Amino acid sequence: MATGSGRPRRFQLTRDTARPEGGGRAAPGDAPAPARQWPLLAVMGVTGVGLLVVAFDAFRVGTLLIGLAMIGGAVLRWALPSVGMLAVRSRFTDMITYGGLGAAITLLSLMAQPHPWVKVPFLEDVLHFTV
Repeated sequence: MATGSGRPRRFQLTRDTARPEGGGRAAPGDAPAPARQWPLLAVMGVTGVGLLVVAFDAFRVGTLLIGLAMIGGAVLRWALPSVGMLAVRSRFTDMITYGGLGAAITLLSLMAQPHPWVKVPFLEDVLHFTV
């Protein structure tokens, strides 16, 4: 693309940003604000409960709730056409981000010491090799 001076334009300024795909309201516009944003509130609510459980000294169960909340956010992002403010970027990016973080948190909580519920032998070898 050339400008009036004949030079190619290297940088383009963004004038506005497009709303993420699926970023519309999850309920009609005349519904109260919590109803319009129920997917985000559901994920944040389960995450908050998980943090509260961690605060009451049940680390593994609390972090499992947090990881499952993130995986639930990925499922909501995949299944619903409009998820309100749960939509941050494209549907694919949100699903990969929420699902990946949720899976990592869940796996790490299952492997937490003492008495891990899941043992992954090659990860122990990696730890011993790096330390």
